[in-house]
Order: sequence, then structure tokens, then C-alpha cells
Amino acid sequence: MRLPRLDWLDQPGAVAVLAALGGGETTRLVGGAVRDTLLGLPVSDVDLATRLTPQDVITRLESAGLKAVPTGLAHGTVTAVAHGLVVEVTTLRRDVATDGRHAVVAFTDDWQADAARRDFTINALYADPATGEIFDWFGGEQDIADRRVRFIGEPLHRIAEDHLRILRFFRFHARFGTDAPDPSGLAACVARANDLMALSRERVRDELLKLLAVADPVPTLAVMLSGQILVPVVPEIVAGRLADLGRLIAVESGTGTPASPLPRLDAIPADPRPLAYRAGHETATDALLLAAGQASDVTAALTALAGWTRPRLPLSGRDLIARGLEPGPDVARTLLMVESDWITAGFPLDRDAVLAIAARVMAGHFAGPAASSNNVE
Repeated sequence: MRLPRLDWLDQPGAVAVLAALGGGETTRLVGGAVRDTLLGLPVSDVDLATRLTPQDVITRLESAGLKAVPTGLAHGTVTAVAHGLVVEVTTLRRDVATDGRHAVVAFTDDWQADAARRDFTINALYADPATGEIFDWFGGEQDIADRRVRFIGEPLHRIAEDHLRILRFFRFHARFGTDAPDPSGLAACVARANDLMALSRERVRDELLKLLAVADPVPTLAVMLSGQILVPVVPEIVAGRLADLGRLIAVESGTGTPASPLPRLDAIPADPRPLAYRAGHETATDALLLAAGQASDVTAALTALAGWTRPRLPLSGRDLIARGLEPGPDVARTLLMVESDWITAGFPLDRDAVLAIAARVMAGHFAGPAASSNNVE
């Protein structure tokens, strides 16, 4: 199969960038542009992958009179600016080390090695910009035809490399998938859901908002709630609120209102304080304001939120160690689990109450071999 000709390729900026970087043996279209074109969807952003080193990319662009911005040199990314067009150009990479949050990479000239480090088969498609020839090493074209989101390789290992892939799996399924999620991918996400606690609030928030921005996230959210995917990071989202979200989406559809993730988010957390704690007052307030007219208690919630100060968890890692937890990675993980349960409990500041929460978490998570089954290396 060949990729249909993209209008983007005929823009002066695209012509200039590709002329500077070389043809399909050197530089190719990658990822979303290829995927969305095959799905018949509009293409908003175009990324290029190249065998050239980042410095070679900069040198070639500047020699052609184009602007080169070193936006992510450690990971091989240079932003090219030409005739008003902005394009991200990334050198082929392979992973050297990963810890679930960050990756150390080495540059390579091997296309398949670069494809192998990507998350899903539908995102690991490359195309020659001149001929449209598609390069597919992992069955991504068939998965696109089947509207299936599937991890490249062993799902548990891919999630261990980057925990955010759990949320990305569901977001991509909500946007592109049909029927039930891929069984092996779903099982891996359920098994490793607690890994989400290692991510920053900002990364979780951004990915959740992207999920809520798809046309209808309700079926996918129902699967996530059934598998307790969100319990470690946003336990306040419960299945009983999905009907409210469904009604909001119906109103949006009936009135021609564009989908907006913030009022949708407000439709599913019953209490805005956990959202404010995790994502900040501004995000929680925006969600409430955008939901005005869709909920009768928006004014009361805004008033309560305006007078609320983000509390501090009255517990530290030292407290957990003093209660028998061995120093090491389990301390940070357990503290995050305690924090999650503390938020769900309404932020109690009584130290004895928090210690009781910690005791329950430690008893449940470290009770035996089954409790550590998520820690697949």
C-alpha cells in the first residue's frame, strides 16, 4: 500500500525542508500523519524521522536558509521553521535505559530499531514523502484496517518503559478503536495500573484531558473504571458519574457545542477538591466555570473551592520506614498510594487517621507474593 499524496507536501515550507534533509532513504514521514491519512482523517501535524544526526539536521537546514531550533537535542529533536511551516524532525533512536518516566536514547540509522521503541503498531508507520511507500514492521497497517490499538512487542515491558502508555492505550482506543480493547494490552494495563502513581500530576492530567476530548470517551472510561485503572491517580472518578458525562455529551452533540475536556472532567469528579489538589486551583475552577449551566451546584462548588487551601499530607517516607518499610523505591510508591487514599478520604489532617490509612495500604500492598505481581521488570 502507498500513502495518498498529502497536501502538506506541496507547501513551500515542506518542499524546502525535505529538499534540505534528503529523500526517503534519509528522511521519512512518521507516526500520526501516516496513521491519520490511512484512516481518512485530517492531518494537523506532520513529523519527520531522519537518519541524520541532530547536528547534521541543523547544519543542512541553516545551509538552506531555514531556521533550526534545537528543541530537544538530548532526544534528537530539531524544529524546522520554513515559510511559516513548523515541523519536528527527530533522529532515529533506540532506547539505552528507561525507568518508566524517562528514557536515555542513542542515535541510530536503523529504521526498524526506531520503530521498535514506539508504543503502538499504528504509530510505528513510516512513509517515503516522494513515493508514498509505507514501511511497516509490526502489522500497523492491518491494525488500522481492524481499528485496533496494539502494543509493539510485550505490553508489560512497553508499559515498564513508560508508564504513561497505560493512559495512552485507552486514549488511542477511545479515538481509533472499535469493540473491546486488545485483550493482552488491557490485561497489562490492569496489572500495572499502580505504576501511574510514579508519574507527575501534570502528565496524568494532560493525558486524561486528551482522553476526555475524544468524541465519546464513555465506553472506554467504563472499561478503565471496571479494571480500576484510574484508582491510583484519580479515584474520585467513579462509574456512577458516567451517566452524567453521557448526558453532557448528548447536549454537546444536540447543540453543536465543540467537545471540551474540562466540563467533561467536572461531570465525573463529584468533589472539585481532589482535582484542585492534583491539577491546581486554576484547572478545577475552569472546569467548574465551563460546566456552568450543566450543574445546579456550580456556584456553591466555586465558593467552597475559592476558600480551600491545598493541604499537605501529614506523613513522610521516614514515617513509613519507622513502621517497618525497607528504604528504597517501595517507600515512594507506598507514599503515593497513601496520598491517593488520603485524598479519597477527604484530606484528613489528624495524624492518627493518616497513620491508619498508611497501615491499611502497607497491609494490603505488601501482604504476600500476589501484592507485588505488578512489579514486572
